[in-house]
Amino acid sequence: MAAALGSQRDLFDVPEDVAYFNAASLSPMLHAVREAGEAALLRRSRPWTIREPDWFTDVERLRSLFGRLVGTDAEGVALVPATSYGLAVAAANLPLGPDDEVLVLADEYPSGIYTWRRAAGRAGAAIRTVTREAGQSWTDAVLAAIDERVAIVSVPNVHWTDGGLVELDRVAARAREAGARLVVDASQSLGVMPLDVTALRPDVVVSVGYKWLLGPLGRAYLWVAPEHRDGRPLEENWILRAGAQDFSRLVDYSEDYLPGARRFDQGARTLFELTPMAVAALEQVLAWGPPRIAATLAGITADLAARIVAAGVGVTATEPRGPHLLGLRVPGGSADRVAAALREANCFVARRGEALRVAPHVHVTPADVDRLVTTLVAAL
Repeated sequence: MAAALGSQRDLFDVPEDVAYFNAASLSPMLHAVREAGEAALLRRSRPWTIREPDWFTDVERLRSLFGRLVGTDAEGVALVPATSYGLAVAAANLPLGPDDEVLVLADEYPSGIYTWRRAAGRAGAAIRTVTREAGQSWTDAVLAAIDERVAIVSVPNVHWTDGGLVELDRVAARAREAGARLVVDASQSLGVMPLDVTALRPDVVVSVGYKWLLGPLGRAYLWVAPEHRDGRPLEENWILRAGAQDFSRLVDYSEDYLPGARRFDQGARTLFELTPMAVAALEQVLAWGPPRIAATLAGITADLAARIVAAGVGVTATEPRGPHLLGLRVPGGSADRVAAALREANCFVARRGEALRVAPHVHVTPADVDRLVTTLVAAL
């Protein structure tokens, strides 16, 4: 286990009177990210200072940073606007035919469900929705559900509603054994839980940038395995084509794409206003390192779970779960009351499904933890 970081509150724009436990919805902002955004807006307001190479330099820096985060280089990384875009690329390029099935988790994030429903409808395929029996882990439920009819396994590392853990290494091995493709939505884990695509060997990984990657809305990431990098992009925009760096020859139309997964980049991918913010965010995440972030947040969520359950007010916590997310189930009918009491105390969590989802980041202090525990117990 890596050493915990301790509170990094001074690096974030979080006032002392706010206890923010909702990074799984929208991360707090690092001062460095805001400053990068302010500088980017100033540069964008003076377009004569932007040179042709600038359309590519920061983008490639960002691509390389994300590659490092998933244990590889820049070549498999595409820059996309949202998880839904990345999943749409996967749906357009992974084989799916009549009588095939796409495996998803019950109550999974809507963008993935809608994407796979549409893809299955086009192909004449079906959706297989995995549910858990009482006391069963998500991992065991998924492993039991994969058979030769499943063509695509689309799962997260943790369930978005309560942090329930999916052991990706075991799922990946079973998917390969069954001949299924593996798509991972890492939006609720990447940046905290280490992910090495070389070891895991998924087909596609997608992640937003505004949650655990601490970046701005509008920038998300797609990693594509080598065997799919000659696939069909969703768009045919100019900047994806070979020779795009030479603006004087853009009318010399090329049928060739830039190398790697760059063909899957969104149009207007340069995002002069947002890309420097995303770069600053990934640089900080990598400087801390996901193992140390995970160790820090595991300590916080374990302390919260132990104190709340020990209070004897009928609260249960999701297990097994990721180190950074804590799903709390309160006695029937009291979730709305508890959530309202927490908001009144400037203590912010999220209600997702039947769970109160507690999602700290490294800005959280012992005083924040005390406020959450005291307020929740009192509300019950």
